[in-house]
Amino acid sequence: MSIAEQIEKDYIQAYKAKDQVRLGTLRLLKTAAKNKQVELMRPLTDEDYMNVIIKELKQRQDSIEQFTAAGRTDLADKEAAEAEVLKAYMPEQLTEEELAEVVEKVCAPLLEGGMKNMGKAISAIMADYKGRVDGKAVSAAVKARLQQA
Repeated sequence: MSIAEQIEKDYIQAYKAKDQVRLGTLRLLKTAAKNKQVELMRPLTDEDYMNVIIKELKQRQDSIEQFTAAGRTDLADKEAAEAEVLKAYMPEQLTEEELAEVVEKVCAPLLEGGMKNMGKAISAIMADYKGRVDGKAVSAAVKARLQQA
């Protein structure tokens, strides 16, 4: 089952169950996907859907940080609930140990160049593990590894 079909199925279930948080989140996700489809002028692939989900999840995480900093825990909690709904469509995340192994494998041949190879290493990891790792975590891990050299 494609991501689009799964989202549609879950949307109908949320509608029937009157689950307002899930329903609203999926409605926003479907709208973002439709906008992306109009932008690309073609049907969306599963990878396109994954990019939309990643973008929406990142927006929620940024909002949570901003609301928390402003002392608006009610809004931060709402955004956190929406983020949890979106995370259900993400692939399983890499553990810290798995991330450390990946960073070591990718950075080993790049140690000679030092920090100037940081962009190459991050790009390679993000391309291979799209949706399974957080960009901030990858950046911090690669930076730490390259500074050790």
